[in-house]
Amino acid sequence: MTATIIGKGDFIHSGTEKLLGRAEGGVGWLIFNSPAKHNAVSLEMWAGISTVLAAFSADPGIRAVIVTGAGGKAFVSGADLSEFGAKRDTPEANAAYTKVSGQARRDLVDFPKPMIAMIDGYCIGGGLVVALACDVRIASDISLFGIPAARLGLGYGLGGVIDLVRLVGPGAAKDMLLSARQLVAKEALRIGLVSQVVPTADLVETATGYAATIAANAPLTVRAAKLAVGEAVKAPADRDVDAVTAAVEACFASADYREGRAAFAERREPVFLGE
Repeated sequence: MTATIIGKGDFIHSGTEKLLGRAEGGVGWLIFNSPAKHNAVSLEMWAGISTVLAAFSADPGIRAVIVTGAGGKAFVSGADLSEFGAKRDTPEANAAYTKVSGQARRDLVDFPKPMIAMIDGYCIGGGLVVALACDVRIASDISLFGIPAARLGLGYGLGGVIDLVRLVGPGAAKDMLLSARQLVAKEALRIGLVSQVVPTADLVETATGYAATIAANAPLTVRAAKLAVGEAVKAPADRDVDAVTAAVEACFASADYREGRAAFAERREPVFLGE
């Protein structure tokens, strides 16, 4: 299905009501909307992620994206286990499932605009995969994090492991994977799994304020910075140095660069157009 945004604040058609997208004030919202199941991700929801992100990427008015879960009890509690009997019961069926979920993860990782995970409650398994793909993770103080694969007999894919190791290091990653225990928000903050922990009552204001700060910055500079960090964590032989150089040069050639210098000289707030 082709996603569309029809006017400011309207919803994006993701293909399922269990995954919502909307645009508001320069910020896109990707919302896991299955609170009865603590936002456990079904196959149709994995597919919907790619649809919504494609719409966000194509819309120049969206400068940052907040990813969150509905219901106030979970960000995402993991994969929808009720589907495993029919959709992951054989190697062939699991391969088909993994193709869709793997594409969603790649689309999250490769998304060119900043993404903020706003985490309130359970962030488990597949939910952690989604959160790890985001650039910044802001959590409420009641949030819980874990990877229960070892208690389910599931294998945990290399892509998710790489993202985890890059963020928290091999020691903490092994602890989470081997023990399958849940981490409270303070411990997640200590090991670098999340960027901030705030009281639940302050979570929305903190996340939206952070997104608004990013949205007010120069879009070309923000994109170049995200690209550069993404390339920096790769092995030297795998880095696309030319792409980073081109992105940086585009900043210096932009009208936004001229606007930034003028605003600084005139002691006013800059107005960036992404041009």
